[in-house]
Amino acid sequence: MKNKIVMSLLGARALILGAEAGERVKIWPEGLMPNASPHQIAAMTDEKVKGRDPYLEWFDPPAKPNGTCMILISGGSYEVCCDVDLIKMWNERFTAIGCQCVNFVYRTPRPKNLEIWRTAWQDGQRAVRLVRSEAKKRGFDPEKIGTMSMSAGSHLATLLATSALTPAYNAVDMLDKVPCHINWAITGAIAYGVDDGLLGANERGGQAIDAKIAKCFKFDNKTAPMCMFHGGIDIYSPTASTLVYRELRKRNIPAELHLFADRNHGFWGWNPGKENSTAYDNWFNQAQEFMVQMGFLGKTEKSVKLMDRYQKDFHDLSKFSKEEIWPKGKAPYFQEHQCVPYIEWYIPSNLTTKSIQIIYSGGAYWGNDPYGFEVAPFRRYLNEKGMAVVTLKYRTPRPKGLAKHTSAWADLQRCIRIVRSQAKERGLNPDRIGIMGSSAGGHLTLMGATSSRSRAYWYVDKLDSIKCNVQWAVGIYPAYALTDGIDMNNTTGGNDDSARLVPEFAFDPDTCPMVFIHGDADKWAAMNSVKTWEQMRRMGIQCDLHTLAKRNHCFQIEAAPGTGSWNWMERIWEFMNHKRVR
Repeated sequence: MKNKIVMSLLGARALILGAEAGERVKIWPEGLMPNASPHQIAAMTDEKVKGRDPYLEWFDPPAKPNGTCMILISGGSYEVCCDVDLIKMWNERFTAIGCQCVNFVYRTPRPKNLEIWRTAWQDGQRAVRLVRSEAKKRGFDPEKIGTMSMSAGSHLATLLATSALTPAYNAVDMLDKVPCHINWAITGAIAYGVDDGLLGANERGGQAIDAKIAKCFKFDNKTAPMCMFHGGIDIYSPTASTLVYRELRKRNIPAELHLFADRNHGFWGWNPGKENSTAYDNWFNQAQEFMVQMGFLGKTEKSVKLMDRYQKDFHDLSKFSKEEIWPKGKAPYFQEHQCVPYIEWYIPSNLTTKSIQIIYSGGAYWGNDPYGFEVAPFRRYLNEKGMAVVTLKYRTPRPKGLAKHTSAWADLQRCIRIVRSQAKERGLNPDRIGIMGSSAGGHLTLMGATSSRSRAYWYVDKLDSIKCNVQWAVGIYPAYALTDGIDMNNTTGGNDDSARLVPEFAFDPDTCPMVFIHGDADKWAAMNSVKTWEQMRRMGIQCDLHTLAKRNHCFQIEAAPGTGSWNWMERIWEFMNHKRVR
């Protein structure tokens, strides 16, 4: 049997049309292509001569191979393979970091009397088998095969990632004994993933109460880790990516989800080198960070504590001030066992923006630390960039006889009013204020972002007539946001539909855009962030969201270089500078 397989593989290699890099390899033996149809071709849109045989195009090997192979898959609505420029860019970037790249060109246009993806999926499973059979010859690990894709190509990549144990076709030769699973998938803008858009754009935005994930994705025992990117206003709904993410989390399969506010279909690829080049670079960098975090590119570097990386202050000492937030004897819900709340102003000498960021820590509402790893490093990061920061020490431990967040919420509303009242005299903009908190502080941030019209306390003085809404918010692994984890970690991981957003979030008309960053393996589940993102999108509020593979609660306390846990502050800065802070 082994000799027959070897002979079959040699036969498959005999289909090669060229000898070296740049060679094209037909996927199917002559006359054995399943569901062959005279109206289908297999060609990129820039090819002058359109062939009918799906093929692999092997690119030049990397100068310093890292043992991985990336299969590049174009989109094109299953009507064409159109992402010529993306394939070129992906090849350049992945080859530069040591990956062997191969372009996979499948049959289009859509088959007749079959699912729109059927023949492409058949070609895809066969292509993966052929790539795996070439591993030794081309110098990569047969269990380090990933995909990079766009749109319909991402639908196809998701089929390859989740459904390898379901045969797309009947075996045609011994090559079909080779496994067809991939080891990871990086997808851009998965199309046709929700059942209100199985043939085109999502008719109800992918977010109707009865909208479900496409049934073609089987999520079998060979399902691969995934890293998904999607624009918030994509007509091919980002809900496709959030629903795939939820299914991966149910099975404890590591995954990353990266969602971008105000971005449409393929925002990273339309104008390479022009206004979208930064978005493209960031997107690729995050894909690379995922591969580093997962260990696909080799052993990660030694982790470094965040506080060790950000030790230097950048504020102007002459502008520093500290003040209690309540007049003496007038703090609402006063309880003797709680700490005295206060704020501190940190203003750099060289302001590059008049915006203000308020930051506070988590601590399960039992304690909070304005000088710890959840506050001080990002305060220093923003000060160095020229932005003013106010830190808040809110009242903890939890109040007796009241909801856990009651006094902290009052303190946050009072803090925002103080900051707004003093902004002009400090040369800052009272209408450009953001809030940021982690864990329980993330829950508090959601209160501040979604419920500013709800009164946290009765008037104490004239200051309380000032509005306490904010213009953006940053939620770092927010806790207690879902009903399966009101006062603890999420008992169902937040994955079930029964886990709903907690009722204290009002989502009133002043609800502001947010950016969420969450560890994928967090027991205070990443679905806290995902389901809040989904709710805000339903309201027409555009937010960013980033989950980090294999990372738990407090992901940033220490991290390895080259991972998302190392570069998480850049994600916040990008969000803040996208139509908000400047």
